[in-house]
Amino acid sequence: MESRSEPAREGEAAIQRPPLVRELLLVAGLFLVYKLGRQLATGHTGEAFDNAHRVWDLERFLRLPGEGDVQSALLHSDTLVHVVNTYYATVHFPATAAFLIWLYLRRPGHYVWARRVLAAVTAAALVVHLTFPLAPPRMLAATGLVDTGQVYGPTVYGASPETDSLSNQFAAMPSLHFGWALMVAIGLIAATRSRWRWLWLLHPLVTLLVVVGTANHYWLDAIVAAALLGIALAVIRVPRRTVAPTARALDRVGAGSSVPEEPEAPDGPGASGAQDAPELVGAGR
Repeated sequence: MESRSEPAREGEAAIQRPPLVRELLLVAGLFLVYKLGRQLATGHTGEAFDNAHRVWDLERFLRLPGEGDVQSALLHSDTLVHVVNTYYATVHFPATAAFLIWLYLRRPGHYVWARRVLAAVTAAALVVHLTFPLAPPRMLAATGLVDTGQVYGPTVYGASPETDSLSNQFAAMPSLHFGWALMVAIGLIAATRSRWRWLWLLHPLVTLLVVVGTANHYWLDAIVAAALLGIALAVIRVPRRTVAPTARALDRVGAGSSVPEEPEAPDGPGASGAQDAPELVGAGR
């Protein structure tokens, strides 16, 4: 019997994974540059609150849904608020890291693409943080919103933004929580072929409700993040899929027959017993 895993191995061989140590240093370096860059934007308290009032007024002018409606639904249950705060504090970085690790191991071509997109979006976000400091809605009295992290816990921010040395709390726009979550979903949809892969869109949807419901971000923060991601995806194109031929197909080519296409099989993180999908060619390195 012929093994269906052989074409997958041949396809994997067509894509060379970037050196692991280099990738770890690169990702760590980008993260440190971003964190240091955010700290450069601290100390603009007055400007951050002025911009917050402008964003709030613009949302009302555009008749966007009120952030308070989402928070009111959460405040019906202390347990739910605690779960949402925990999601905000703990899911963002681990989910993105797991996404990149899985791509590196299983879809190296898509990994390079996703890493470049995330780096581009994060760099653009840093520019916005530096040029447009913005106080989150939890700090703006006009919103009437509650700082759920401080009231119900847990929170990743210090009680006083001015003395918080670990994070810049005046960098609300764009929401990288939402931007990264959306990229995780798009990346997994592009890299897998399971009929259930569209369910990954639940991740950015839940993240959107979480960042708004906890009063850490405005709707416009998520809209700007999505716009930056859209630009990055338009410039950095997703790799194309090709299917490696089986041994039988290669024999038929030698006999003068055309190569039939292999049927696609569901695949993705958590897919039980799924064969490795054929890899990509032509991916940037």
